Amino acid sequence: MYADIIIEISHEKLDRPFQYRIPEKLEGSIEPGSYVEVPFGKGGRTIKGYVVNITDKAEIEEERIKDITALAVVSKGEEVKSSLIALAAWMKHNYGGTLIQSLKTVLPVRSTVKGKVRRLVYLNMDIKDAAAVHAEMIQKHQVARARVLAGLMDEDGADATLICDKLHVNNTVLNALEKAGHIRIEANKEYRKPDIFDDKKSGFVDLNIEQQIAVRTVQEDMDRGEGNTYLVHGVTGSGKTEVYIEIIADVIKRGKQAIVLIPEISLTYQTVMRFYRRFGERVSYMHSKLSAGERYDQWERASKGLIDIMIGPRSALFTPFEHLGVIIIDEEHEGSYKAENMPRYHAREVALQRARMSGASVILGSATPSVDSYYRASVGEYKLIELKNRAKGSALPKVDIIDMREELVRGNRSMFSDRLRELIEDRLNAHRQIMLFLNRRGFAGFVSCRKCGYVYKCPHCDVSLSAHKNGKLLCHYCGYETRLEKTCPKCSSKLIGGMKAGTEKVEIELKKLYPEARILRMDGDTTKNKGDYDRILKDFSDEKADILVGTQMIVKGHDFPKVTLVGILAADMSLYAPNYRSQERTFDLITQAAGRAGRDREEGAVVIQTYSPDNYSIIAGGAQDYTAFYEQEFSYRKLLAYPPLEHMLKVLIESPDEAEAGDYAEKAASVGRSHKEVETIGPADDVLSKLKDIYRKTVYIKCKEYETLAVIKDEIEEERRRNGIGGSRIQFDFDPL
Repeated sequence: MYADIIIEISHEKLDRPFQYRIPEKLEGSIEPGSYVEVPFGKGGRTIKGYVVNITDKAEIEEERIKDITALAVVSKGEEVKSSLIALAAWMKHNYGGTLIQSLKTVLPVRSTVKGKVRRLVYLNMDIKDAAAVHAEMIQKHQVARARVLAGLMDEDGADATLICDKLHVNNTVLNALEKAGHIRIEANKEYRKPDIFDDKKSGFVDLNIEQQIAVRTVQEDMDRGEGNTYLVHGVTGSGKTEVYIEIIADVIKRGKQAIVLIPEISLTYQTVMRFYRRFGERVSYMHSKLSAGERYDQWERASKGLIDIMIGPRSALFTPFEHLGVIIIDEEHEGSYKAENMPRYHAREVALQRARMSGASVILGSATPSVDSYYRASVGEYKLIELKNRAKGSALPKVDIIDMREELVRGNRSMFSDRLRELIEDRLNAHRQIMLFLNRRGFAGFVSCRKCGYVYKCPHCDVSLSAHKNGKLLCHYCGYETRLEKTCPKCSSKLIGGMKAGTEKVEIELKKLYPEARILRMDGDTTKNKGDYDRILKDFSDEKADILVGTQMIVKGHDFPKVTLVGILAADMSLYAPNYRSQERTFDLITQAAGRAGRDREEGAVVIQTYSPDNYSIIAGGAQDYTAFYEQEFSYRKLLAYPPLEHMLKVLIESPDEAEAGDYAEKAASVGRSHKEVETIGPADDVLSKLKDIYRKTVYIKCKEYETLAVIKDEIEEERRRNGIGGSRIQFDFDPL
């Protein structure tokens, strides 16, 4: 047997693995993640490294392969890194791609980031001697040096940068004083910390009975040494975050650490503040808007045990905590937990694997759990904890589902229904806040009738057909196509077309209707810079605006007590995305958006505007009835063999040559068809059939057993290696979102 070993990983470069033979005495002791000693280079000097893969295939001539010398002694730092490398090896097997891609995902790459050092300046003599030296300097007209000495006699141990700024001197003066023996300069490593604005509120909350039972359930399992997975299903406003905080407080008392995953940068401000009020400086956070230095320093602080809690998006999952006790995934249903680049891992599945490796617990929380997670809870894989009531005792908001077809009949062609305009005016007059949500994500050119609501769908896959410029409608799962007719096949109306709208247009229309209203907009265009998320949310929280208009980033997890009206514009945009999860996505968004209204004492109202008022996901979303939605959705998934009943593998082939892309896609499909227990669909053009002059083809493969799909993935990669890859690239996406 042979081991592929990464030699002494540095932060500057993740190099390629080198292959070594596993000697007989070490067989059975070595596995991915093992820390070993090996001879390296021409001189054969002993060096340490990490095992990343074990194989029975020699990559070079056997006589050139050296033996592993021994298992190395594992210190604390290496133990954490070893477990992360083992996790990377697991990810490579389960999601495809290269080993280096997985390693770069779990370990930070430090290339151009310099460490931050704080220099403190101290007197190197007592005050009496310093006064004598100071007088001598005055006589010699060494004014700058005298200023520094006088400053240190008032305040010893001052920051060097502060001394230079306040006393108008430079480092040359400090260096001269140090050389003369008058002062000493101590350099201390300082970690960059993201800004946390403390608003001084208390972090302690009295839990209600439901919350106490939830916390106690987890604590009792931990008392028995059990690391379980829990699904906390709580209605919007039920106080899930308070439950997380109490569980983490208990975990910290046990000497362990916690990772809290959140789906959006926009949630960071409110979430971090709630944890900071309770746990202070032992909390840190990561997200993509931090500088490279800030991100790396948070990793360093965690590895040195300087913090207990890390908050952030899916990348925070790889925080190098030595004593990990719990991983919490808030809003676990969110699509942003799925990586968009190889390896296309899902944070939930990787969290479960990391928890298994470290003996930690996993808590998944949501008002709208993913169908996958709720199914696992229903069959006993997860423990289900339910919070059925709002924490502050407020009622769920009153919901109006507005049929936009009827608005059209009445001659209202604006983007706001009569009912929504009436409620906006009422809330503005009462000095209450309003949120208007428009979902743009998932929109992919579906075509519908504005008169009767009919949507063109694939007869084989039950997903909407996408419109293409050549006048054709195409299914991006199986390749089915048909021509777009000019009249509706159901009601013969000529009001056929795609859904088009944008948050900027909504803002413009609002300003025309309500010129006195203070309006904030939150979308990709208004949150490009560092701090934009926090600024917009803080301004709205401080009631500096009456209306907040935005995309999905405004509806997730935020708590604004003065918001008593939420308007959901064009709910159909996500409803008819060409994706088997579109109903689930729509239900999630409607429920989450509706949950922002009436979270305090005053009753909330929600207006849902749609051309499909009878759709089960819209009706259930408006009622916040998860059970009704799940039962209906699960029956469709079962009928069509979609996840979670069966697993699904999407194979994406990309090439600048269309014929080559088609050829490799057909070869991938033939590998799938060689397995009798799987169903292979396609090849077909991807949703984005051509991107930056690169052609894209997809194949879908379904099977009950995940491991079978992992084997098929390996066979497809081997097929490409045997036949050469040309200019093509391949991506694997398991249970695609």
